[in-house]
Amino acid sequence: MSVVDEIKARIDIVDLIGETVELRRSGKNYVGFCPFHPNTRTPAFAVFPETGTWRCFGACNTGGDIFTFVMKKEGWDFRQALEYLAQRAGVPLKDRPEKGEGETATLTEWRQVLQEAVTFYQQLLRQPQGRAALEYLRGRGLSDGTIETFALGYAPRERDALVRYMTQRGFKPQLLAEVGLARIDAETGEARDYFRHRIMFPVRDAQGRPVGFGARTLDPEGVPKYLNSPTTPLFDKGRLLYGLDRARKAIRERDRVVLVEGYMDVLALHQAGFQEAVSVMGTALTPHHLRQLQRLTRNIYLALDPDPAGRRALWRSLEVARDAASETEPTLDAKGLLRYEQRLKVNLRVVVLPEGRDPDEIVREGPARWEALIREARPLVLFLMDLLAADLDLDDPKARAQLAETMLPLVHLVANPVEREAYLRALAERVRVPVEQLRRWRPAQPKRRRPQPSSAPRPAAPPSAAPVPPEFELLPSLVYPVANVPLMERFVLGVLWQQPNLLPRVQRYLRSLGQEPLQEEDFQEEAHRQVWRLLEEVQRKFVPAREYLDQQAPQQGLQTLVEAMTRLVAPLFQETEGSEGANGLPGVSISLKTSTLLREIARTILYLRVVRIAQAFRHLEDVLRTHPHPWEQDVLEQLKRLPQVRIRVEQALSKPLPLMGVGL
Repeated sequence: MSVVDEIKARIDIVDLIGETVELRRSGKNYVGFCPFHPNTRTPAFAVFPETGTWRCFGACNTGGDIFTFVMKKEGWDFRQALEYLAQRAGVPLKDRPEKGEGETATLTEWRQVLQEAVTFYQQLLRQPQGRAALEYLRGRGLSDGTIETFALGYAPRERDALVRYMTQRGFKPQLLAEVGLARIDAETGEARDYFRHRIMFPVRDAQGRPVGFGARTLDPEGVPKYLNSPTTPLFDKGRLLYGLDRARKAIRERDRVVLVEGYMDVLALHQAGFQEAVSVMGTALTPHHLRQLQRLTRNIYLALDPDPAGRRALWRSLEVARDAASETEPTLDAKGLLRYEQRLKVNLRVVVLPEGRDPDEIVREGPARWEALIREARPLVLFLMDLLAADLDLDDPKARAQLAETMLPLVHLVANPVEREAYLRALAERVRVPVEQLRRWRPAQPKRRRPQPSSAPRPAAPPSAAPVPPEFELLPSLVYPVANVPLMERFVLGVLWQQPNLLPRVQRYLRSLGQEPLQEEDFQEEAHRQVWRLLEEVQRKFVPAREYLDQQAPQQGLQTLVEAMTRLVAPLFQETEGSEGANGLPGVSISLKTSTLLREIARTILYLRVVRIAQAFRHLEDVLRTHPHPWEQDVLEQLKRLPQVRIRVEQALSKPLPLMGVGL
């Protein structure tokens, strides 16, 4: 049993969610009002004890297991939720960083030494040697309360002040170097402080634990002006947002988050009452940042400097959102054919800052000034449209064509059809063509088979009655057991983990059946979703798949789960002589034809969708029976949509799934 399975076995999902949501029994399940969106009329939030899952059938239209619930509620990543739930369940975790030469500390010890450093720097700020730092902070308008709340500190000029302090408390210099607090001279072996004569900003993870520091120099000639801790297993700028631990509650309450560039911006905004502000710490917005934030809100405001670097960051933000915060939805094209298009799951807006002004300068003029800028924030797509248009000569037809080619794919990402239409009209005005011409334009899409209504096949037999392919005699337990959704999910992920390069083929195969590609929502368990995200990252980053996956699994607490998946699909793979197998893995080859394996993965994915749709129907029927009035509009829309989705999936299942001819 994996750690994840053991935790889920020990924690009752009804008890866990019941601490936040008032639940009432409805048959075998429980219903209540969703805690993640305003909802007081229809209890569209369901908990399913038999499967250990929950789902909101209202505005959220999302669900998962106990890990997903805690992550969404607290704004944590999977590793943080794993640590919390393991402690609650009494399940021990191996809390160590990736093993390497000279390893001397567990992550727990690293956090202890970082907390000691926070205390050291914080105390020195109030000493005579920290007077200049304290005066600087007060001169920037920060109150003593804010300075204390965020544990700001001062790193002295001496080259080994922290090293001497920490060694007196039993911490070895090597440990300080590993955690990013000291440097060790390669020739002399002398340890020196990493931060000197700087204002110290402790950086914390989403659970409020110190993971590193940001530091501003007090030397007018000092470079760099801001210095961050080096990257460690605890400190990774691409995965951290400064101030998020204190911003989570405000983000949920205001249903928005404001992204700024600097530590001082976050401090000034929090002090002025805008506690939904966080900082990207001098790095670009990353997919991990976006996934953290979209668990808390879909409304993301970007308050970046209006310089060229800030503009590049805005383009990058939209690219990141397209990759990490979008989903496919069915739509009909001009010929009436079903197609799938990407839609953003987040609402990105730009806070237009006055030239040469930072958020902390603006908010010091008064909260009303900042609130006005927030209200005037422009949709990112429209802002970028005008930004690009300003650099083009729109009297030149080629320039107008360039504007249309660049902006149309971004316009079509917008989920809200009213907004999308408004942006199309705005673009049509700028490129001087009728809006109907732009509306008909679409990026190239993979060809899909036209459905044949006259010969539509019957719905598929229930999954439990499906024949077992001869090849699966290797795995007699894989008979598509409807009650064992986790096993089905692990089969799909286990094969893709062993053969990551198979994923693009799986996506093309599903599209050839007229189905949506495999996506995160196809997996009910959060640990399985986390594995899926890693597989997606491999495809996006073009990194060596095996090396990257083997490195990330232990760091994210997925090692035992991956081992269980590997054992499950092991009969499908066989050891081979030589350095590399036919599938690109050292010494391993697949024992089935690739086309056959693709067919069985697709069949399993379709069965998972059948199960999820059936579960949704049962719950909505229960709610309709127990709460016939009133019904909220979003629940009614789901009830209307589910039969159409079910029919498409059942038709795909009833087809003889093709083995060839789909560009595999």
